[in-house]
Amino acid sequence: MKYLYFLLFTVIVCSCSDKPVFSETFQQQTTGHYLFHPDAEIDVHYDNNKLLIDWVGVKDIEPLLLDNETFYIKEMNKKMRFVQNPSDGLYYLSEVMGDESVTYDYRKQPDSIRVPSYYLHRKAYDKALKGYLELQSKDSSLALIEEVKFNRFGYNKLSSKAYEEAIAIFKINVALYPKSANVYDSLADAYLRSGDSLQAYNNYSKSLALESANPRAQRYIKAYNNE
Repeated sequence: MKYLYFLLFTVIVCSCSDKPVFSETFQQQTTGHYLFHPDAEIDVHYDNNKLLIDWVGVKDIEPLLLDNETFYIKEMNKKMRFVQNPSDGLYYLSEVMGDESVTYDYRKQPDSIRVPSYYLHRKAYDKALKGYLELQSKDSSLALIEEVKFNRFGYNKLSSKAYEEAIAIFKINVALYPKSANVYDSLADAYLRSGDSLQAYNNYSKSLALESANPRAQRYIKAYNNE
């Protein structure tokens, strides 16, 4: 009887510790960023044979491993597997559905191709703007590039007194929405708080030209002209 208990205990311990071992080749093939949507990526990397995921600002998510290719990501509520598409030879992340069919949902991207938000959060604002302009040219109604999104992000920077970053973000908004009075008003506000009264005046003037009923711009321009 004691022998049976010992055998059962051994089986349980071995099965619990039997974690998948990813070969060096497999790690190299699957490490990288996979396109989740036009402005977000799923970043896959390994640390001491541990599979880790970065997704929408959450770092080092450790998924539940189901086998050497399949895993569950609680934060996404998705069961996924690595698959290689025979038609292009590229690796994809495939969402695993009930029928276990193979789909090619999120393609691994070349290192040279990144989504605009990747550059935005690394302060590479010119590259970010280029990417957002490309997205806008394909679909101007895309929620990912809404004016209010950049305005909110810029004011978050402004509230922490990161003036240069706020100005750069508001400039992206101006480039995306040059006919909006609000984007010039926000940019003027950032310049004003940073101490650049001339650029504040210039951008309040642009805002007022697009929307004459802007009391803040009116007050500032009047005060500036009376100095």
